[in-house]
Amino acid sequence: MNNAVNFEPYSAKELETDQEIRWCPGCGDFAILKQVQITIPKLNIPRENIVFISGIGCSSRFPYYMNTYGMHSIHGRATAIATGLKVARPDLSVWVITGDGDSLSIGGNHLIHILRRNVDVNILLFNNQIYGLTKGQYSPTSELNKITKSSPVGTLDNPFNPLALALGSGATFVARSIDKEARHLQKMIERTHLHKGASLLEIYQNCNIFNDNAFEVFGNKTSQKTNAIFLEHAAPLIFGDKEDALGIVLDAYKPRVVKMADGYSENDLWIHDEQDIFKAQILARFFDTEDFPRPFGVIYAREQISFEKAVQNQLEQEKVQKSNIDLSVLLAGNQTWTVN
Repeated sequence: MNNAVNFEPYSAKELETDQEIRWCPGCGDFAILKQVQITIPKLNIPRENIVFISGIGCSSRFPYYMNTYGMHSIHGRATAIATGLKVARPDLSVWVITGDGDSLSIGGNHLIHILRRNVDVNILLFNNQIYGLTKGQYSPTSELNKITKSSPVGTLDNPFNPLALALGSGATFVARSIDKEARHLQKMIERTHLHKGASLLEIYQNCNIFNDNAFEVFGNKTSQKTNAIFLEHAAPLIFGDKEDALGIVLDAYKPRVVKMADGYSENDLWIHDEQDIFKAQILARFFDTEDFPRPFGVIYAREQISFEKAVQNQLEQEKVQKSNIDLSVLLAGNQTWTVN
């Protein structure tokens, strides 16, 4: 797709619609919507080539608030609809808006398959660790022993690790951001678009009504220093206060947190490599323990032919190989029968 052809610049304001935004005051969805509206105009995509497809949930109201094409679809099936659209119209920029309940529960199978097929769509997974639209039941990402309306004495389900699930599905682009970090979120949205293949961006999003401050430790500027690490390709894994910096080293692929004041230099630390699947799997597993900071940024990215491109190539090859076939002969065939 050549986005430069007939491209007329537009502003973030022009992506707003006349629809009343029906999210609770203070919801993290407002911040995500704002950053998407700021970022999209910078990508040089004509508005008529942009489609937002959502499932069911608070986040899935998103298409109503974007002045582009869009579809508010079926619970958990946005990825399936997006697959069909992208294969039929590979020139379009297709975005899937989904939540942790929508995509990891009823839509879990569809998410797995769009990732393994590597369909060139951009999946923004809003994760607030709760079912917000239906008023506070626990979701697939809710922590163990979570007290909710549907688990009054605590959940018994171990929570899904979305990034580990994506890597296990063969995803070619996996990243994480958070609603409170505007510039970081804009950068990750842009990286999500630039990747040619299935892109999964998990966005930590606060539900201030049913699960307030679930990610405060990663969003608060003070606690963030020792609980979050913002990844940069080819840069060492270092975090914490400048005066009391911490780093992560790898001993035979086993990570360990060290104090830089103990004689370590940046040369001793784990250097982030977006293309290293083994390191990506370790980073994704930082989710499972409080011993390591939660990583934000691009966890993994690699190039692979997209599904719709492979479909196109297959069709073109078949046209060449079977160009001499007479359609009338094919329709008549030699396998006919008579119904008495």
